[in-house]
Amino acid sequence: MANEIKKYLGIDWGTKRIGLALGDSETKISTPFKVVNDLMQVIKIIKEEDIDEIIIGDPLSMGNNKGEMSNKVNNFIVDLETEINIPIIKIDERLSSQGADALVGDKKTKASRDAMAAMLILQTYLDKI
Repeated sequence: MANEIKKYLGIDWGTKRIGLALGDSETKISTPFKVVNDLMQVIKIIKEEDIDEIIIGDPLSMGNNKGEMSNKVNNFIVDLETEINIPIIKIDERLSSQGADALVGDKKTKASRDAMAAMLILQTYLDKI
């Protein structure tokens, strides 16, 4: 099964909303998916979409430091790992929200901004594989 297509879930974690994006190893294109509110909704989507790998944004500061949000993301990852057994990869998500704002434009909503940020996080990873 060397040519099996892998399905990826991109996650932009936030304290109020979790932006999600989907992509695969065949097209290497990330698309915004939806916004959810908690861990159990993320787990449900992982199972429904048959996800093989999770890419989550690591909110480092511009000075490359880990802050409170990075610690909260790490706690979310620990909780996720207790529920699922698939690889979780953290990547630098600096400026993903600002990039999402640029893509969404004037008609943005918070929901689309979070899903777009997840799309940018996942696309960054897909561009490197």
